[in-house]
Amino acid sequence: MAPEGLFTYRDLLDASERVARRLLSLCSTEDLAEARVAFLVPPGFEYVAVQWGIWRAGGIALPLAVSHPAPELARVVEDSDPVAVVGHPSLMERVGQVGIARPVHVLDSSDLVAQPPGAAAGVSPLPSLGPERRALIIYTSGTTGRPKGVVTTFRNLEAQVTTLVEAWEWSCDDHILLVLPLHHVHGIINVLTCALWSGACCQVMPRFDAKETWDRFAREDLTLFMAVPTAYSRLVKAWDDADVSERARWTKGARSVRLMVSGSAALPLQILERWRQLTGHELLERYGMTEIGMALADPLHGDRVPGHVGHPLPSVDVRRVDERGEVLTDPLAQGELEVRGPSVFSEYWRSPEATTAAFRDGWFRTGDVAVMMDGHYRLLGRISVDIIKTGGHKVSALEIEEVIREHPNVRDCSVVGVPDAEWGERVSVALIGHEGEHLNPEDLVTWARDRLAPYKVPRNSLVLEDLPRNSMGKVLKQEVRSLFESPTTVEEGHEEPVSEEDKR
Repeated sequence: MAPEGLFTYRDLLDASERVARRLLSLCSTEDLAEARVAFLVPPGFEYVAVQWGIWRAGGIALPLAVSHPAPELARVVEDSDPVAVVGHPSLMERVGQVGIARPVHVLDSSDLVAQPPGAAAGVSPLPSLGPERRALIIYTSGTTGRPKGVVTTFRNLEAQVTTLVEAWEWSCDDHILLVLPLHHVHGIINVLTCALWSGACCQVMPRFDAKETWDRFAREDLTLFMAVPTAYSRLVKAWDDADVSERARWTKGARSVRLMVSGSAALPLQILERWRQLTGHELLERYGMTEIGMALADPLHGDRVPGHVGHPLPSVDVRRVDERGEVLTDPLAQGELEVRGPSVFSEYWRSPEATTAAFRDGWFRTGDVAVMMDGHYRLLGRISVDIIKTGGHKVSALEIEEVIREHPNVRDCSVVGVPDAEWGERVSVALIGHEGEHLNPEDLVTWARDRLAPYKVPRNSLVLEDLPRNSMGKVLKQEVRSLFESPTTVEEGHEEPVSEEDKR
């Protein structure tokens, strides 16, 4: 994709106003009044102009993942019930494949952003936006196996952003390189919105490329960089493969950056140490979720403990509880993290039961287990084995199982996460075929690619006669996971994206 160019904040204000006024005109209203507008636009100026335009028109912005196949997008569009779907010209074919059931405006992002011939600036005021208005829905897979829309208000977004601006000392002099996808909080909030809030410069890459990222470091004008562990792993590999002169230039440039952050998945200690050797940076680790923004982080100034995620961020309250919900006082006792504060989301979209279940006495239940060691939080993993963290994404094993069971030759399956140094966990599937039917795992992986986001497609597969179960018939997933230590496991790699999760 060719570079879009250099844009000022004035350009963004003008373009987003054009988007807002055209949305209001198409919908024949003076205020979208929290109507959803979904948009499938690659990272870049048009993405930001559309996002801001939706907000300025009074709508709820619903970013769609450019890496997702049409069936994934269709599930989100069906659940969110938008009044319009905006697509980039390069992605309009996929928008057409979503199969929208009811009348919805389908709009070209370039047409929305462009200045119409002879158009004059609008004179009527745009809607007034209060802090309690719902602003954003990001879909994340839950333990039920179905995607859930995490709704955040403008007050929530302001709290998430100002917390990080304060903690990481953002200013208008900062210059950050955005290599993360823009359908997760890591890219949307931690990078893009923090930069715009601070009046900083944000350079957007359409996708992550290790060599291009190193070349950007070499210009020595970046002050901030944030990525997932998989990206740092690929950067290390690119450095190892480079010649001596490139290595020296890259290392010198990286050392000029004031802060580098890793998140969305656990950072392998070997990557942390290798990065320190190459760049002199001890990566700042943090912990967050789509539902809460960032909650814990290593200090900007002060000691960072490898394998730990620091302390609560400003305005965020954190506690650990046992299985009965009792607050733990022993720092070494394992307990579920619960979070409270203005950054915590408003609700799950049209899921009041799920929203209620997600809270305990006003505290959000993260489902993550942690201990305290020397005053720093250390994460031990998920309470549920059905949530897999791979390449910076949190995915539901149950959702993947539902899709794979649609294959005509699959009788049953069990999806688990297998520990992996690069991806955090590899999505792996144990398969049971119908009696007398031949089940080829490689054919199934090819089939799944057309129905699942790239990071949800199983990388390991194994055909069994039956799944290990307990006396109640429940699949024993720990035993399934242990089966993948066998050398008979089939591995299927994919090179799709390095990106965030909604959650670490």
